[in-house]
Amino acid sequence: MTKKAAIIGAGIGGIASAIRLAVKGYQVDVFEANAYPGGKLSTFDVQGESGTYRFDAGPSLFTLPQLVEELFQLAGENTSNHFEYVRLPEICRYFWDDQTRLTAWADTDAFAREVETQLGEPADRIRSFLADSAFKYEITDQLFLHNSLHKVSTWLSKKAMRGYLNLPKLGVFGTMNAANSRTFSNPKAVQLFNRYATYNGSDPYQTPALLNIIPHLEYNIGAFFPKKGMVSITNSLVALAQRLGVVFHYNTPVQEIVVENGKAVGVQVATGQLSCYSIVVSNMDVTPTYRRLMPTQRAPEQTLSQPRSSSGLIFYWGIRRQFPELDMHNIFFSNDYRTEFEHLFQRRDRIYEDPTSYINITSKTKPDDAPPGCENWFILLNAPANEGQDWDAIIAQTRQDVIRKLSHNLGVDVAPLIECEAILDPRTIEARTSSAQGALYGTASNNRFAAFMRHPNFSSKIKNLYFVGGSVHPGGGIPLCLLSAKIAVQLAANNQQ
Repeated sequence: MTKKAAIIGAGIGGIASAIRLAVKGYQVDVFEANAYPGGKLSTFDVQGESGTYRFDAGPSLFTLPQLVEELFQLAGENTSNHFEYVRLPEICRYFWDDQTRLTAWADTDAFAREVETQLGEPADRIRSFLADSAFKYEITDQLFLHNSLHKVSTWLSKKAMRGYLNLPKLGVFGTMNAANSRTFSNPKAVQLFNRYATYNGSDPYQTPALLNIIPHLEYNIGAFFPKKGMVSITNSLVALAQRLGVVFHYNTPVQEIVVENGKAVGVQVATGQLSCYSIVVSNMDVTPTYRRLMPTQRAPEQTLSQPRSSSGLIFYWGIRRQFPELDMHNIFFSNDYRTEFEHLFQRRDRIYEDPTSYINITSKTKPDDAPPGCENWFILLNAPANEGQDWDAIIAQTRQDVIRKLSHNLGVDVAPLIECEAILDPRTIEARTSSAQGALYGTASNNRFAAFMRHPNFSSKIKNLYFVGGSVHPGGGIPLCLLSAKIAVQLAANNQQ
């Protein structure tokens, strides 16, 4: 009997699930509401007076490339024949309004010396912090990221025992900001490492210090860039899936997950067609999966009611000039980080008037992403999840605030250099990617129990139903979405035996 699997959504988690299931012998159909794959990991062009600017729509940082390589290896293919990437010599350039500037070199010794020179933090303190980040990651990686937190076997493993023995060292009981404030004497160094809370849409003043594992991914393993842009992650994996026989159905939203006698048995698409499957995997945000696709099934209300992660406001600007002081990744810090996060998670009313501004410029490494002499600026501002705020007013005000901040730091009026523009806000993120309230990472990790409150990669009530993507365990971002697929497919394979 042919084993058949339906994947709802062609985000990176759905694509990876399709590859893993196809390798295991499943006949796989992927249903995607949009006309293109990738979800947030997609691309588009904007036409300016100087020519065409290409933008990666969403994720701009590539870490843990081995998780992509693993998918090609499972299929018996050589990654380099289909997907190429480079390790960046610089991770990020940091700017403060008092003209302090710092380059985060990929070489950890060079980075440590740079922090000592620019911020006065002893280089050995930086090295020690990064070594501790590596230690925390080593302890938690296989336990929390590669396995389900919702299976007893995970907690009885040898890896779990090691985690229990080192629990006081993992930073579970204190906040990231408190830990970093004890470690560093310069508030700018604290701010620099606090920013890693935003990698899963959380607040450094609330999230556990355990999230200090994140710098390890960049400094000890590396920050990378695909030679054909971030979208080539999507394109190369879709092509791999198709070589394995996976069929992608675009412009085909799923209307219902069909459940009979406590078991997912198929999906019904917008045309009314009903198809039967051995298993169903939802790459849609878990909240609309329950609310829209299974409205008659009992939903896990406590899980769905968890506070949402931050969203984002993105300006895509074609800039008719090049700035040698900028690199691919750039951060312009707010002067009041705590107040900025209060607006994100407590007030949830607007974007703070002095917003931390991240600029990604892929044309620094991939010159054909912008016309000659120009740059493609992807400007991301952390934004509260959509709760009906007046986004038109927020966008207009924030645009002025960002231009003022960047102009001050760069010593030139940025406004007349913008020759074309596109905008993505929490409303359009929600509409295009089915992310509840436009949250980029599902639920926030703003308490020590947040990881356990994420929805598991399987349904405890409905057999043969699995979940992948940024709204479920282990979390948001490309690496964690890829790992969610690994966990879900392994669970499915075990249950089908």
